[in-house]
Amino acid sequence: MDTSPTLPRQTPTSVPVEVMRVAVVDGPDVARGVSAAGDHVSVGTAEGNDLVLTDPMVSRFHLTLTCVPGGVSIVDGGSTNGTFFEGARVERCIVPFGSSVAIGQSRLRLEKGGSVEVEIVDSDSEPGLERFSARSATMRRLLAQLVKAAASEVSVLFVGASGTGKELLARALHERGPRRTGPFETVDCASLSPTLIGSELFGHEKGAFTGADRRHVGAFERAHGGTLFLDEIGELPESLQPMLLGALERKRFRRLGGRDEVQVDVRIVSATHRDLRAEVNAQRFRLDLYYRLAVVRLGVPSLRERLDDLPALVELFAKESHASAQDLARLLDPSFLEPLTRHDWPGNVRELRNVVDATLAMGEPPVLSSDLSTSTPPPAPSSQPSFGPVLSLGPALEQPYKEARQLVLHEFEKAYLPRLLERANGNVSQAARDADMDRSHLWELLRRHGLR
Repeated sequence: MDTSPTLPRQTPTSVPVEVMRVAVVDGPDVARGVSAAGDHVSVGTAEGNDLVLTDPMVSRFHLTLTCVPGGVSIVDGGSTNGTFFEGARVERCIVPFGSSVAIGQSRLRLEKGGSVEVEIVDSDSEPGLERFSARSATMRRLLAQLVKAAASEVSVLFVGASGTGKELLARALHERGPRRTGPFETVDCASLSPTLIGSELFGHEKGAFTGADRRHVGAFERAHGGTLFLDEIGELPESLQPMLLGALERKRFRRLGGRDEVQVDVRIVSATHRDLRAEVNAQRFRLDLYYRLAVVRLGVPSLRERLDDLPALVELFAKESHASAQDLARLLDPSFLEPLTRHDWPGNVRELRNVVDATLAMGEPPVLSSDLSTSTPPPAPSSQPSFGPVLSLGPALEQPYKEARQLVLHEFEKAYLPRLLERANGNVSQAARDADMDRSHLWELLRRHGLR
């Protein structure tokens, strides 16, 4: 019998990550370049890009490059003059290493630069991070970045799709930081009207507007000495952006309808599902405010990018719902988990929790949209007009109203816009007239869906 001592399980503290080298091979900034290990590389003329160019034909935040299996992902940030690969204008695509892309008067070459080890953390052994149940290298690397950012007091911007856990990450950042004993206040910029956002941020005096029958202390004051979390900051109206910028720069402000200045000391953490750099290009978001908010920018992966975490997340949600040992064993059985890996998870981690809760409540898993797409026969022809693919409300019905509305609207636009263009023979101006909508807004929607 082997009597040698059992060694403790060694949890890796780093993983190898491929390095991408972006070199300017033609244009005003020839010979300039940058290397990045697995991170996004942003290119543009604004300070704060990873590769800053002087080319006047390049937008402030022109494009983002990311290492992915099979090459480099290119995402144009709504640039004015476009991004071109092999002569074709592209909004979003994946190209092999060694390729060149053209922006403005410049040409960039995308090359492999070897690999380096990057730090990751074991979420199970880090106080406050156990709730993330991170097994995937992608999520464990994000948590390592969070730990570093938490030790300072700089502003942090979390960027990721709805349902990925941005508020949970923001709270973990606060709880590990120097202001952990202070308050943590949240303002959801997407769920309030412009008047109410101003009041919720800065407070108001009695009589400041109709219905203001008493003084209201805003989130800035309530967060004094702690952290103010601005959720969905990309929805902040343009009229309020100068007020927020002024409060961040001067650390004082006036309540709505007030005369006296209120001085505060808060740390700002923000989150958005939008690409704020594209919003800056479109002049819908102030560049100087973006700089203030995104001192550290952390990308939050979607659930599809961290499928290694599925079993641990299912176990976590089941235990939080007080599942019996029998139910837990059923949820962790491969026959239950394997179909989950085929689902797209448009609602991300929030949707997964809903699936676990529904399964525990009903004794069987709910039907996912991925199941419908593989098992449901095509619908019979209808005399009603069709806009393209049939919209499925399945995933949306499992989401809170705000996320559900975004999912359904996105699917509607995907179905409606190609048909609209087809009817107008590709003429955007005619399509805008047919749809009775502003042409610039239609252009924005077409760019967002990769149709222009």
